[in-house]
Amino acid sequence: HKDSRVDDTSAGRLDGKMREKTLTMDTLNPQVKAVEYAVRGPIVIKAGEIERYLEEGGTKPFSEVIKANIGDAHAMGQQPITFLRQVVALCTFPELMDSPSFPEDAKWRARRILQGCGGHSLGSYSASPGVECIRKDIAAYIEQRDEGVPSDWENIYLTTGASDGIMTILRLLVSGKDSSRTGVMIPIPQYPLYSAAISEMDAVQVNYYLDEDNCWALDINELHRAHQAAKQHCQPRVICIINPGNPTGQVQSKKCIEEVLHFAYEENLFVMSDEVYQDNVYAPDCQFHSFKKVLYEMGPEYFSSVELVSFHSTSKGYTGECGFRGGYMEVINMDPEVKAQLVKLLSVRLCPPLAGQAAMDVIVNPPQPEEHTFKQFHQEKSSVLGALAEKAKLTEQILNAVPGIKCNPVQGAMYAFPRIFIPPKAVEEAKALGMQPDMLYCLRLLEETGICVVPGSGFGQKDRTYHFRMTILPSIEKLNVLLGKVRDFHIRFLKEYSGLE
Repeated sequence: HKDSRVDDTSAGRLDGKMREKTLTMDTLNPQVKAVEYAVRGPIVIKAGEIERYLEEGGTKPFSEVIKANIGDAHAMGQQPITFLRQVVALCTFPELMDSPSFPEDAKWRARRILQGCGGHSLGSYSASPGVECIRKDIAAYIEQRDEGVPSDWENIYLTTGASDGIMTILRLLVSGKDSSRTGVMIPIPQYPLYSAAISEMDAVQVNYYLDEDNCWALDINELHRAHQAAKQHCQPRVICIINPGNPTGQVQSKKCIEEVLHFAYEENLFVMSDEVYQDNVYAPDCQFHSFKKVLYEMGPEYFSSVELVSFHSTSKGYTGECGFRGGYMEVINMDPEVKAQLVKLLSVRLCPPLAGQAAMDVIVNPPQPEEHTFKQFHQEKSSVLGALAEKAKLTEQILNAVPGIKCNPVQGAMYAFPRIFIPPKAVEEAKALGMQPDMLYCLRLLEETGICVVPGSGFGQKDRTYHFRMTILPSIEKLNVLLGKVRDFHIRFLKEYSGLE
């Protein structure tokens, strides 16, 4: 006997009436509907469909989809750093401590991490801000990185990737109604996590535009313009900076950072500094400066008052360990009562994954020159960063040789964000199809070459300028093929839409 209540054909029809779903597009939280996240948006979904079609034996003018849409190093073939994996493996399966094939340098680190875990197991919860010894290692790393600027381990909070920390801090900042609603200043182009979070929290997005003609530099006059304009309809409370830049790859000068911090001090803004690409600097004339160090050097009046949160992650750098979802934030000058509220908010999500915390620990506490594992570690790290620097240069050179494409130097991070000329006829066609011109361009590129990149409109761009973002992560061989295909496609596209020979 089959109970009609579980029979799909008559589901919800006990009284003969169709039962409405409770959650529909009409009853869905409108803020969720407003969220857009281009990096995994429609173009990527389409790429997935094409991939499945090819796997099932379908034919296309290409044999594989090359996903250059997301900064996922390992998916692109980058090899893990041996030492990091050894430590995490030992933490996960401590019986390996007896194995002679694991170095002593990795074993003592794993023992120390496990001593900080409940029941000496990575399967326990940690305190909400993270494992204490890992927080202390992070503080020591920051102090060393910033050449002696003090760091208090109690200001360090481990997070599930940097994204989790960014969302948490924004949650604290968003309040008010109408013209007193929190305004969040973000760079355009920006990493779409910011616009998505702002939409979800129903805050007000305040755009400040980076200067493409000046290698995507941040112009202080533009900050003043954006701030003044925003004050008419919201209360700007926070400024977000991404340095090195995503998607734009610029590395900010010390002078520029000083100007931003002075502006934040004058206008009473909370500063969020996204520094996940701090190890990814390739241009010989560029150097990473942390916002915290620059703030310290500006003197006690600034260093004791500007509220600043900096973010870092296991996902980028030379390790590329996206899947561990490890990260941390350092919170300085936060009101002590608000800090208690932050801890409360963090405790609701219990704690970040412990494997990710362990991975983060290895990044801030890597092998030292006197340790046996240093040579191999240093070799692997230099090899990854050296290859990225070479690919940054190659990408810029090849793209700039294509008529109708202009690419700024990729000074850092993992992406090129070239400007593309799209003929008026193609712009018209895109409008008729109800899509952005660079979306049309990227869809055509995907369908004709199998290359998946993200349209610039997903990151924001000045009116009537068009771009795409591509990662520089594929192997040199694959990158050469990819760039050659982009070049050939772009020339075909220009011929088709402008009748140019």
